[in-house]
Amino acid sequence: MSAQTIDLPDRLVTDFDIYDPSLAGEVDRLNEKVRELAAAGPVVYSTAYGGHWIVTGYKEAHAVLRDAETFSSYPNNLVGAGDGKFIPIELDPPEHTSYRKILQPLFSPRRMKEMEAEIRLVVDRLIDKFADRGSAEFVSEFAHELPTSVFLSLMGWPLEDAPLFTEATDIAILGKPGATEEENLTARLQAAGQMFGYFAQVLADRRSRPDATDITSVIIDTPLDTPEGPRQLTDDELCRMFFLLLIAGLHTVQGTLAWSVIHLAGRPALRQQLIEDPGLLPGAVEEMLRYEAAVSMGRRATVDTELGGLPIKQDDQLIVILAGVNRDRGEFVDPDEVQLDRTPNRHLAFGSGPHRCIGSHLARIEVAAALEAIHRRIPDYRIDASKPVLSHASQVRGVTQLPIVFTPENRRARPTG
Repeated sequence: MSAQTIDLPDRLVTDFDIYDPSLAGEVDRLNEKVRELAAAGPVVYSTAYGGHWIVTGYKEAHAVLRDAETFSSYPNNLVGAGDGKFIPIELDPPEHTSYRKILQPLFSPRRMKEMEAEIRLVVDRLIDKFADRGSAEFVSEFAHELPTSVFLSLMGWPLEDAPLFTEATDIAILGKPGATEEENLTARLQAAGQMFGYFAQVLADRRSRPDATDITSVIIDTPLDTPEGPRQLTDDELCRMFFLLLIAGLHTVQGTLAWSVIHLAGRPALRQQLIEDPGLLPGAVEEMLRYEAAVSMGRRATVDTELGGLPIKQDDQLIVILAGVNRDRGEFVDPDEVQLDRTPNRHLAFGSGPHRCIGSHLARIEVAAALEAIHRRIPDYRIDASKPVLSHASQVRGVTQLPIVFTPENRRARPTG
């Protein structure tokens, strides 16, 4: 579909590309561009990728995300990131509901309570490696390693396997710098294949031990409810579920942790409040999630409809840019300000409706544990101005390099008495 077929005003037509490399680099560059789009209207049309709608309005985003019948979650991506559907995010109810139900044991209250203690141990173990050095590359040494380790712990897989996922997950999300669109499609498929190979080995191991009772075995053995009756998940379905859990949980948390450090380092008064009053931590976590939402969710119209006063045709593709949605001035007072005690804070960083992030509670635990430990152990962190901060633009945007310096923990004055 072209913009001309519906005769849109020029102000509502853009060539904005969420994957544009020029949006990377300076952390606020994408936010500035999205602010321009939002000023034109809550829904605009981009000519990129054959044409798609861009949603930045809070009310409009809420309507899209909650109406899975009108707005299908497949395809979720503007560019190919794997051969086939991501399960369950690219399935719609009621099919989606059956798959999601199988994942519930991973995120049960009991499981989260167990994970919280383990996450705090991982956080301190990672900080131990650089706390006395006085400097760190925050992403590679902490923000990337934490959610990767948490994913492995969640699944009950060996923590020493974390490095296997680093390059593969980056390529699956970002492609390769300087590569063509066709080359990146191939690279993404190869990266996904590498991770699927690991998952296949895990499945083969568990299937060879039918008496295994770990969480992965529970998922494997849980039947899927279908209209024809219950059946076991295939290896392909399980691999697609594992792949989604890894990608969704890794880069979103990595981005939130990095952005938290960036924004609090640049606002020393707010950071000092957090150091002096840890009770502000829950609000700080929610504000960081709101202020720099990582995901731009894809949807496809299943019927002709209307959104933001504009005609949406059947099979039109949309992306909901949560970074813009969470700064909608119609919903948030002074949305471009960081307010640790913002109330209310009805952000949509985890989406809404049937596809709302199933791991939202786990993500909150990770970010809270990390921020608590950072402000307790290396509280005077600041960005190392001699080195670049690097970010990337995609439908799961984030920070790829963040050099920080601080007073080494072994040299800081400690309370006496």
